[in-house]
Amino acid sequence: MVKVEDIKKEAKRILKEGKVKYIIGYKKSTNGLMSVPAFIESPEDVENLIWDPTCVYNLTRFLVDEKRRKAREKNPDERPVGIVVKGCDSRAIIVLLQEKFINRENIYVLGISCETTGVLDEKKLLKKLNGKKAEKVEYDEKDNFIITTLDGKSKVPADEILAERCLECRANFPVINDILFGEKVDRKLDNRFKSLEKIESLSKEKRWGFWKEQLDKCIRCYACRSVCPMCYCDECVVDTINFAVTADTTAEEKAQRIKWVEKSPTTSENFVYHFVRAIHLAGRCIDCGECERVCPMDIPLRFLNKKMEKEAKELFDYDAGFDPDQPSLVSCFKDEDPEDFIR
Repeated sequence: MVKVEDIKKEAKRILKEGKVKYIIGYKKSTNGLMSVPAFIESPEDVENLIWDPTCVYNLTRFLVDEKRRKAREKNPDERPVGIVVKGCDSRAIIVLLQEKFINRENIYVLGISCETTGVLDEKKLLKKLNGKKAEKVEYDEKDNFIITTLDGKSKVPADEILAERCLECRANFPVINDILFGEKVDRKLDNRFKSLEKIESLSKEKRWGFWKEQLDKCIRCYACRSVCPMCYCDECVVDTINFAVTADTTAEEKAQRIKWVEKSPTTSENFVYHFVRAIHLAGRCIDCGECERVCPMDIPLRFLNKKMEKEAKELFDYDAGFDPDQPSLVSCFKDEDPEDFIR
């Protein structure tokens, strides 16, 4: 079982020794149960670090911000950034390394194993408590969560309130780390794509109806894109932001800068945005589930990305985020790959 004091001890050591310029981890929120990202710059602030089932955020998203910030500085601090990662988060780091977006020497990875559980789903917890307010959620040694409310403490089987991604996780311990906290526990999954079974069983017409109903709700707030560590492009292909059409804009300039999608949240526009984004994440999405978690309209975006993950596995035997030396899915092929047109 992971002890938060061990994490604090290591964090304090690397800060004191100047091995990192700061550490990205988790701390208690001042508003509600769920933890929030913490940026620890001094050994004294290490006491703010926590580790519990509310640590849901994929903190690797902040590595994108760090690279952009560093590029703007005249004399940047070249020391690595310390970052706390779970198993799924570590796979995001692998993809960023594959794509040469970050370098290994730029990060110090404090890996935490989820062992036999994971992180909670706040919506499942609220439903489970039936109106009661949770003040604290902790790990138990026997695959339970200990929930503290005003009525006292109770044990709940972790599987009942785990995030969906945790129920299908293949990497419940970090696949890359500089130091590992917790045990490497291999989780045996009968079907890592079980969540897709219901929607895949529907007819084409019903699947179309399902997605039309879901994507009609989209307000194009772009929270899914903003939270995704794989969406690091300076400009999104479906959301041109630095090309303004004026009275002086020539036809040639317009033709060279195609605007694929307008910002109006209509059904057709929403379909293009979400499907193009899903395709761009094929072989890159590591199923951290952040896009679905932050969606204010409760659109099941994980289904789209999970389906692409399944296609990559079944067609090309490809798993994203396990080997930094492996080429990305869309940049290579094998002789035994299907479809002759790629040769």
